[in-house]
Amino acid sequence: QVQLVESGGGLVQAGGSLGLSCVASGSIFAINTMGWYRQAPGKQRELVAAITSGGNTNYADSVKGRFTISRDNAKNTVYLQMNSLKPEDTAVYYCNADVRHSGGIHYYARWGQGTQVTVSS
Repeated sequence: QVQLVESGGGLVQAGGSLGLSCVASGSIFAINTMGWYRQAPGKQRELVAAITSGGNTNYADSVKGRFTISRDNAKNTVYLQMNSLKPEDTAVYYCNADVRHSGGIHYYARWGQGTQVTVSS
């Protein structure tokens, strides 16, 4: 079993900052890409940012220059620093990781339970 647990969401005013973290635990042999997705009410889940085990990053155009993704491979943890937040950033943010289980040979996508981020205008 592998669990992803997010923390750090909350309520912030427009222009403010929040940091999210996600820890993967359990029977893990390796983790490839880790990322953050978000889903606003009535909208599809979308990629916010992703980072490979080697540190290559990818961002949605809407967050470039404002959000920064990073990870600590030794701790199986991924972070998302969100600056200059806008009301349209309001959503449930989900952590995602491509995990190879101990004893396995394939990578499977695993998801956290989500954490609410609300940006007030």
